[in-house]
Formats: sequence, structure tokens, C-alpha cells
Amino acid sequence: FFFFSSRRRHTSCREVSWARRCVQETGYQRRVHGDIRSMKEEGRKVKAEKKPKKDNNKEVTRDFTLNLHKRLHKIQFKKRGKRAVREILKFAKKQMWVKDVRMDTELNHFLWKNGIRHMPNKVRVRISKKKNQDEDAKEPFFCLVQHVDVDDFSKLRTENAKAQIKDLSIFILQILPK
Repeated sequence: FFFFSSRRRHTSCREVSWARRCVQETGYQRRVHGDIRSMKEEGRKVKAEKKPKKDNNKEVTRDFTLNLHKRLHKIQFKKRGKRAVREILKFAKKQMWVKDVRMDTELNHFLWKNGIRHMPNKVRVRISKKKNQDEDAKEPFFCLVQHVDVDDFSKLRTENAKAQIKDLSIFILQILPK
């Protein structure tokens, strides 16, 4: 059966009009573009209802695995280190919908430990979206990117993580009574 397409390169006007006549006689078009109930009865896919928009004004912490190897492919050796940092910050900005992104020093040391040319192929990252405490801040939220040390990258997925306190001395001081 003849199907209409946006590309009518090899069809003449007579062929198209003949196909339209066939469609009108058989009622094929009416059956395909029928109401939603008939489409559901036939078992065909129907467009899903619109989901409500995500609330981007929450504090969130997630763990991601970033493949730096594909992001640094065909990048000049002497520009790989800087590009790796830029790609991580760009990824965090895209995922968390925040313009203010800050990188932890441990992650920076992990990236640069083998020099500017030899970046790690993959890196596990914890991205935390937090409220900005500064009164003069332009943005209500900022994003902190931290390194998560992992032995093996297999079977790791993006996960919601609980925010961990790095400096235990501050945590202990808060718990102990004076």
C-alpha cells in the first residue's frame, strides 16, 4: 500500500492523486487517525499525558559517572586538562540547572595527578545542589562537585546520595556538649 511521505522525489502527480483516491475509497485514513478510544482498543500507542514540570528549587545530591574519554576525544594534548575541568562543570550546570558551579579541590587533584595530557578515562562525581547563604548572591542555589573514590566503574548508575560531611571535626564539635 502507498504511504505518504514528506519526500515526494520519485512520485508523479498522477501516482499521488491515485493513492489519495484509494485512501478515500477504503477509509484507511479515517481508521488511522481515529479517536483515541479506538486507538487504545486496537492496542496502538497513544501520546502520553503531559507530566507536571519538575521543581528545580530543591536541594539535591546525586552521584554520576562521567566518561571523560569520549569528551576529550580529538582534543589537543596540552588542552586536555583544562577541557576536562570545563566539561565536568558544564555537565553539573546542565544536570542541576544552576549557573554557579564550584569544584572541590580533591576532584581537581584527582584530575591533574597524571599531568595535563593524561586525564582519567572515567570519574565518579557527587554533585550537590545547595542553597546560597550569601546575601549578595545573584543565584539562589549553587552546585558543589566532589570526587567519589571508586575501585570499579562497572554496574554504577546515577543515584540520589545523602550529603556527607567531609570534615568530621566540625561534625563532632556540633554533637558534643560544652
